[in-house]
Amino acid sequence: MSFAADILADTSRGLSGNEVVKAFNAYAVEHNVNIPHSTYPFEAQNKRTALLDNLKCFPPSLQFKIIRELCDHRTFINKQYDELKSLKVKLVSQFAHLAPKDEFSKLNETLTEETRHWLDGFPNALELYLQAIHKYKHGVFSRNLLDDLRLSLELLLKSIFKNDKSLENQLSNVGRFVSDAGSSKEFSNMLSKLIDYYAKYQNTYIKHDDAVVEEEIEFVFEISSSFMRHIIRLHAKSPSL
Repeated sequence: MSFAADILADTSRGLSGNEVVKAFNAYAVEHNVNIPHSTYPFEAQNKRTALLDNLKCFPPSLQFKIIRELCDHRTFINKQYDELKSLKVKLVSQFAHLAPKDEFSKLNETLTEETRHWLDGFPNALELYLQAIHKYKHGVFSRNLLDDLRLSLELLLKSIFKNDKSLENQLSNVGRFVSDAGSSKEFSNMLSKLIDYYAKYQNTYIKHDDAVVEEEIEFVFEISSSFMRHIIRLHAKSPSL
């Protein structure tokens, strides 16, 4: 917890004192917990100590939830903060057993965490991807969640290919890009075909407002993540493509 507090309340890159108070007051009210630092300025020595003291008042499962959600606070969006990335990885790799048992999310945390890391260089796509994660973890299984994922992938491709084409119209670019990066013809064809089916699936829900099948969302989320992660990896290896 001390490690988390040092990062989340870092003097120059972390949450402000007011943001710490606002966040923990909300958690305290929601879970009926008394916290020692509910106003700002703090009586504590500094905001790191105040955050840590407040965090200690919650049970381990809520500590996990709070730390993870604070890692996604708007303060950190689009910031290059390597220590925060380390905290996220440490959280999901070593303390996932502390996650609340009634959580909606069953996502592959390692996959989504890696995808978020690869999307750092593509802020518009990253913002939509984070929105989709937030909605999924809060049980918002809607076509809007699917739309976020689809647009995130679409914006990524627009940025890499430097055009303004829709997802459906990027298929030939994807195939050529993957092939030029050294992939086999069979893999290039497979990836293009998968994205084609993916776009058609998304359009069925997004355009016709059909009810989303909850059991399919996890798969769609993870295949979206796999598409983006692989494409960015290839781009990082050959940025001139």
